[in-house]
Amino acid sequence: MGQQLTLIMGGARSGKSDYAQFLVQEDEQPALFVATATAGDEEMANRIAVHRANRPENWQTLEAPLNIGPAIQNAPPFRWVLVDCITLLVSNLLMTCAEPVDERGYHAMVEREMDELIASYSLHTGKWVVVSNEVGLGLVPAYPLGRYYRDALGRANQRIAKIADRVILMVAGIPMIVKE
Repeated sequence: MGQQLTLIMGGARSGKSDYAQFLVQEDEQPALFVATATAGDEEMANRIAVHRANRPENWQTLEAPLNIGPAIQNAPPFRWVLVDCITLLVSNLLMTCAEPVDERGYHAMVEREMDELIASYSLHTGKWVVVSNEVGLGLVPAYPLGRYYRDALGRANQRIAKIADRVILMVAGIPMIVKE
């Protein structure tokens, strides 16, 4: 089988999560689904419920809004790991920061989280699919917190893309190979 990492990126509602799930389901093997979302309101709780209902029964869900590298290492081994998504992970980290947010401290937190995620991947012998939003194609946020977030997510995506075997950009539900 061999170790392999696929990064799937795209904008909101571009089909990232559906395509990631399709790639993993093709193998018809049990998988570890690492969910970084938290149900902060009713609408998000409904989204999570729909995603959960659409997963195969033989998949295990690991809810890890933070510290996902160690959480994956402590989970039972699976042939497949699907992390959905880095976008919310980076947002979750920002929400832990005290106001006013120290930009350097926040970026250091994201770097540590990426270090731990990459270390977990390097110890795993299976295939990983990681989902994240591409936020660098839009407008520059008008406020500092938005810029901190956009920059941190962009750097996190770069780190994962650098080690990824494949990078796929989703555009209107169509996968476009960026790196293979």
